[in-house]
Amino acid sequence: MASEKVPVDDVVVARSSVEIGDSKSTDDGLPTNAGNDVDVAATFLATLDPAILAEPISAKEYRKLLWKIDLTILPLLWVTTIVGAVDKVIISNAAIYGMRTDAHLGGNEFNWVGSIFYFGYLAFEFPAAILIQRLPVGKFFALTVFAWSVLLMCTAAAQNYGGLLAVRFFMGMFESVIFPTATIVTVMWWRTEEHPIRIACWFSQFSSIFSGIVSYGIGNTHTAIHPWRLLFIVLGAFSLLWAVVLWFLLPDSPLKCWYLSDREKYVAIERVKGNNTGVEDKKIKWYQVRECLTDPKTWLIAIFACAQNIPNGGLITFAGIIVSGLGYTPLITTLLGIPTGVIATVWSWMMAYPTGKIKNCRCAIIAVANVITIVCAILMWKLPRSNKHGLLAAYYVFYTYWGPYAISTSLPLANTSGHSKKVTMNAVFFVAYCLGNILGPQAFRAADAPDYSHGYQGLLACLVLSMFAISGYGFLCWWENKRRDAAMDIDGQAKEAEAFSDLTDQEKKSFRYTY
Repeated sequence: MASEKVPVDDVVVARSSVEIGDSKSTDDGLPTNAGNDVDVAATFLATLDPAILAEPISAKEYRKLLWKIDLTILPLLWVTTIVGAVDKVIISNAAIYGMRTDAHLGGNEFNWVGSIFYFGYLAFEFPAAILIQRLPVGKFFALTVFAWSVLLMCTAAAQNYGGLLAVRFFMGMFESVIFPTATIVTVMWWRTEEHPIRIACWFSQFSSIFSGIVSYGIGNTHTAIHPWRLLFIVLGAFSLLWAVVLWFLLPDSPLKCWYLSDREKYVAIERVKGNNTGVEDKKIKWYQVRECLTDPKTWLIAIFACAQNIPNGGLITFAGIIVSGLGYTPLITTLLGIPTGVIATVWSWMMAYPTGKIKNCRCAIIAVANVITIVCAILMWKLPRSNKHGLLAAYYVFYTYWGPYAISTSLPLANTSGHSKKVTMNAVFFVAYCLGNILGPQAFRAADAPDYSHGYQGLLACLVLSMFAISGYGFLCWWENKRRDAAMDIDGQAKEAEAFSDLTDQEKKSFRYTY
């Protein structure tokens, strides 16, 4: 196996793809490009030892490096998103542990405590997108985790509705960087066909397992601190420690990874060259921002993200209340929440496998998978309240809604080239995510408790809308690929030159969309 070679097209032994424009020197000694058409990967290759470039990359070397990336970068993203999700969803268990009573929440005030988090998320999404591009990604990520950890512990000190609104708003601001950063890091390290399963991993809902176990344990404590307050203190302290781990272990890019050799860095960026989306460019290019905002595909995927996340927002805030409304005690309710994360995660992984193996099937799989969730929404709406076990089963399987959204996050990564366009697309996508999560808690009005029939009707309508949106997105990608195939056949040298250029997908004639 050591002598087995990867296809010639996957190996670069010359610098033709990076010698574009006039070279200048940056502060760290790397050349930059006056024409602004080459990103940091290209400048790294231009200064690399020729002996490293000349040695062919074997399939064994590819596999070995992929394992190293999977065992280092993926766990960092995975744990961070789980920690962020736990810190966000724990409000559901806090509600049944006395938070609503202690903070004197009445009427629909608890709904707004759930929604306000995403107003903070929304307010900071575009500034965060700019900061992600301008600042070292790994260090910025660690600092935001530290900030929201402190705010989470401050939640334990909130005494009233206003205090909860304030701390949740600012917490949402700092957590707004989680998914955009994780997607940017993913596209830096993995190939397009490798994205679905990796995203399904770090976008898992194991948070319900962690929060359920911690909540059950704290629910059995007998301290002077109320259980809901203790929840926020314990989880905030854990998140604080994780921020320190991120600071030292998450690199800003493959080129800044201290535990990779120059050869491994070279192989790492060669692996993702075929994505044709570049790696990183610190200059903001406003024409790329405009191109993103005027592309109809942007808004179709945004509509999908918003509609698919309205159920998410509703369940994050009201899951504990919904289950306890079936007659279960608070302690049992926290345990009954654990299977939801298992179902959501396993379903995501089951969807990720075929989408990574079968070319251009992602939109179709997403649309079809939503049929299962739609059936569950109908059952939760129509089943009699006396059928407790049937309602609980429908509630569990309803969590299959998460799989289609998790898989959809791979589409903006695969279909957007140009760093400024990528961060703009990320911002739009996650603004839509925020809007869905803001609207979700409002579907469950206090007057509808404990049946919440109007809420389930709303979730049903949103799921149908998301099916149409993702189908439209897939059709536009298919149509554009067909048009490009008919227009021209780009030569190999031009395609090689485009690989690490900071051009957009519309500018790259060799670019083909994934759907």
